Amino acid sequence: MRYKEKPMEVISVRNVGKSFGGIPVLRDISLSVSTGEVVSIIGSSGSGKSTLLRCICQLETIDSGAISICGEDMASTDSGSGLVSYADKATLKHIRSHIGLVFQNFNLFPHFSVLRNITEAQEVVLKLPHGQAVETARTLLAKMGLTEKENAYPCELSGGQQQRVSIARALALKPEVLCFDEPTSALDPELTGEILKVIKDLAAEDMTMVVVTHEMAFAKDISDRVIFMDDGIIVEQGSPDSVISHPTHERTRQFLTRFME
Repeated sequence: MRYKEKPMEVISVRNVGKSFGGIPVLRDISLSVSTGEVVSIIGSSGSGKSTLLRCICQLETIDSGAISICGEDMASTDSGSGLVSYADKATLKHIRSHIGLVFQNFNLFPHFSVLRNITEAQEVVLKLPHGQAVETARTLLAKMGLTEKENAYPCELSGGQQQRVSIARALALKPEVLCFDEPTSALDPELTGEILKVIKDLAAEDMTMVVVTHEMAFAKDISDRVIFMDDGIIVEQGSPDSVISHPTHERTRQFLTRFME
C-alpha cells in the first residue's frame, strides 16, 4: 500500500441510486476517492460496478443521491421533491475535464492515425495549438512504447497497442483522476500484462485512479483500497489484503472462491 500526504477528496458519491427499466442497478452507493489514491472495484458481472463508473463520468444519469467531483457539485437530489438536478452545462463540461475514462473496447477513431487520435481532443476540447498537441502526443506515445506507431491506424495495431493509445489519449487531457472500465477484458491473456504494467507505472507516479477490474492479483498489487460490489451495493471495502486475502463477508468469500476456481 502506498501512503499519501494530505489527500484531498476528488470524487464524492453519496447515496446514489440508479435503475434500468425499473430494475435497481445501484442501491444507496456512497464512496469517496482522494488525490493519489488507487481504488479498484471488483465484483461479478451485473454487480453495478461499470454503471457506477459511468455515472461518475457522466455517461449515465443517477436517479437519486449526489455526486461531486473535485469539490464541484455534479448532481444532487432535492430533499423535498426527491428529484435529481444536474449542474449547468458549463459546470458539467468543466467537471468532465477533471476525469479521464479508458474504455473496455478502446473507442479509438478508426479513420484517424494514432497521432491524431491523441491530438484531436487536445485541440477541440483544450483548444491547444496543433504543435503543442503533437508534442504532448509524442511524449505520451514514447511513454507507452509506441513512438514508431504514430502514423499507424488502429486496425494496424494489436489490442494491447490500441489500449495503450487510448490511455495516452486520456492522459493527454491532463485529468485529475483516470477511470478504467475493465481495461483488459477485450485483450488476449498474453496482451493483458502490458496494460497492467502501464497502469502500475501510473500508480507509482501517484496518478489518482479508479479501476473496475477482474484481475484480482493486479488489484491487490496496485490498490490502496479495494471495493467489492454485489447486486448494486458495496458489500465490503478496505485494504487489498483485507478484502482479497481476508474478506469478512460471506458474499465476498463466495465470489473470490468462485473466481479463483
